[in-house]
Amino acid sequence: MFLPIRAVAAIATAFSLMVGSWGYTMPQRNPTDTLILVNKQNKAPSLKPVLVKPNVTPTSEGVSENIYMRPVAAKALEELFAAAQEEGVILYATSGYRSYSTQKAIYDRRVKERGKARTELTTAPPGCSEHQTGLAMDVEGESTRDSGLTKAFGESPEGIWLAENCYRFGFIIRYGEEWRKITGYSYEPWHIRYVGVEHSMAIKELNVPLETYLDMLRTQRLSELEALAITGEDDT
Repeated sequence: MFLPIRAVAAIATAFSLMVGSWGYTMPQRNPTDTLILVNKQNKAPSLKPVLVKPNVTPTSEGVSENIYMRPVAAKALEELFAAAQEEGVILYATSGYRSYSTQKAIYDRRVKERGKARTELTTAPPGCSEHQTGLAMDVEGESTRDSGLTKAFGESPEGIWLAENCYRFGFIIRYGEEWRKITGYSYEPWHIRYVGVEHSMAIKELNVPLETYLDMLRTQRLSELEALAITGEDDT
């Protein structure tokens, strides 16, 4: 696969950031890593992260206590919402951190309503939700505020703005429409995930899901380790 020069530069920059801090080739081993991979094959850390409540407007008063995030993600969300408002786009926070028990209650209820196969296209099993990391947020917009979390958000002015701009603040649209076979989930234009600005810009440029991006970083990391082994140099 041939990548555009900008994409190559983006992943090279992202990789250089990891060399000093990412000793493992599997980021989910470090629960504090903002690149932690959580999906149906990689469970979220059982340890509850440090959480704060971002200073943003919740979709309703009823969800105001459901929007906690890790501090770094909360700060970035505040900046994202403020930038949107400056451009006339009104966003609302609907669902941030969820505990294992909360996710289990949601999952079990939906399995009873829809069946397991259909549920697992849209709802993570307990322990496998990105929301448990404190790095994810479900977002709604003014024009779709009364319709809940639906694909219509992706076609709304707020959804379009979010998809085009969230990477500037370290977020990615985690579940793209064309990535279902890789992520295991249907298109969710409302679900954003914090990974840090350098990585979000690289992912935006490459136009790949987080799983693919991490595979690319692993490959590059392993290539360097192999080169160091051949030359006999220490990886310091």
